Amino acid sequence: MTERLAGKVVLVTGGTSGIGEAVARRVVAEGVAVVVGARRAEAGRALVAELGERAVFVRADVTVEADAEALVAAAVRELGRLDVAVNNAGTVTAGGPVQGIDADAWAADLASNLTSVFYGLKHQIPALTEGGSIVNNASIGATTGIPGMSPYVAAKHGVIGLTRSVALECAARGVRVNALVTGNVDTPLYRGLLHAGPDDDLGEAPNPSQRTAAPAEIAAFVAFLLSDEARFITGAALPIDGGATAG
Repeated sequence: MTERLAGKVVLVTGGTSGIGEAVARRVVAEGVAVVVGARRAEAGRALVAELGERAVFVRADVTVEADAEALVAAAVRELGRLDVAVNNAGTVTAGGPVQGIDADAWAADLASNLTSVFYGLKHQIPALTEGGSIVNNASIGATTGIPGMSPYVAAKHGVIGLTRSVALECAARGVRVNALVTGNVDTPLYRGLLHAGPDDDLGEAPNPSQRTAAPAEIAAFVAFLLSDEARFITGAALPIDGGATAG
């Protein structure tokens, strides 16, 4: 595997499962030192023990600004600096028709899927030098409506607007910010939405490719976006969704 990211320091939020875990594994394989941020301390410590001395775990709830700030501080303190970041943390709290969603559930989805990204960008941007890159996970909920998931969709739409605005603010100093429009990916969150167990066959996915992606496929694209090979890409919302948003 190429080591186009060799020597860099990356921060990954939501890094103990699904896409976040896959990204952490991929970037370490490409020669990166990584700070993994997540709420599940036991899983986080187990992951970094497996990844080796180039990995650091910090327990963090990125809906809390102080925790988002602490992740950046840990990267600088433990690994010397911060070069790139992946804001991946997010979940689905509220479900069902909009008239049945209460204010607390609405606020929880916005906090976990949008405000967390804002906190991340706010504290990551000042730490990055020229050539820095940030990837925000927006999902296909950022570009299409999904009935029964209006708070999640509203938050993810916000991630794209936030990504584009911050990318314009940072472009002149050589810092890039992009968003992923991820489709059907075999993560614990996706299986939970389908009420599927960890070993259940997911069958054909509702996209033109008729399949569900492995998290490692998303991680490979993230590694490209973080690298200097993608240095002319910024402010973009990039679908990686088996064609789901093409038509």
